[in-house]
Amino acid sequence: MTNQYIPPKQWQFDNNNGGQWAQINRPVSGATHDKALPIGKHPLQLYSMGTPNGQKITIMLEELLAAGKSDADYDAHLINISEGDQFSSGFVDINPNSKIPALVDHSQGQAVNIFESGSILFYLAEKFDLFLPQSINDRTQVMNWLFWLQGSAPYLGGGFGHFYAYADEKLEYPINRFTMEVKRQLDVLDKQLASHQYIAGDEYSIADIAMWPWYGNLVLGHLYSASEFLDVASYTHVQRWATMILNRPAVQRGRIVNRTWGEVWEQLPERHDAQDITTVLLQKP
Repeated sequence: MTNQYIPPKQWQFDNNNGGQWAQINRPVSGATHDKALPIGKHPLQLYSMGTPNGQKITIMLEELLAAGKSDADYDAHLINISEGDQFSSGFVDINPNSKIPALVDHSQGQAVNIFESGSILFYLAEKFDLFLPQSINDRTQVMNWLFWLQGSAPYLGGGFGHFYAYADEKLEYPINRFTMEVKRQLDVLDKQLASHQYIAGDEYSIADIAMWPWYGNLVLGHLYSASEFLDVASYTHVQRWATMILNRPAVQRGRIVNRTWGEVWEQLPERHDAQDITTVLLQKP
């Protein structure tokens, strides 16, 4: 093996080595600058970006609104992670881990801060009593798959996606390693969906809402331009599920919120009213 990397005795931070995120990511936590977060008119204030993790929450909120939960109306403020907005003092006060999404619920009198996408989904499902079964067995199955997703998606995003799509240099070993794991995960999902309509059973749940932005987008060709490389067409049951979820109106609405790339009808940097989404979607040919 040529040009083999030999780790130093003690690692040192080098912000000139790390690709497009080198000037933003760092090995310490906390705020880099003072900036208060805006607060809109609704009780629920979301601070996010339309990445897969961000889509989880906007899809959930749109599903709640579609189900008649008017108290789930929300403002969605853009946190541009490529510009370092997640390191503002206001955002760090909500989420000390400086990762999107973060939600603040002002409906309880005292503001409730919720961070980590899985925690936000669980909070909203309990608050509005939707998309989380009441029976202990069915509820446990949903939570099994929600936690599976929270543990598995970093291999897809931070692992495969980083080395295959974003790294300045394409390296065979990490691409092969994470490709093998992503395909194993797709096989797990394909076998589960062979005998279940939805991820955790016969009912749509927060497990599906968490899963679709990652694995649904992936098999539908909307993530990392890796469809042929991963042979996503071979996972027929995941394909069936992904298409079914995409056809839900709330998913089509939620997937464009806090998004600043793609077609013009897929971009809505901020959402403060239901009409904001409708106006953008009407631009689709």
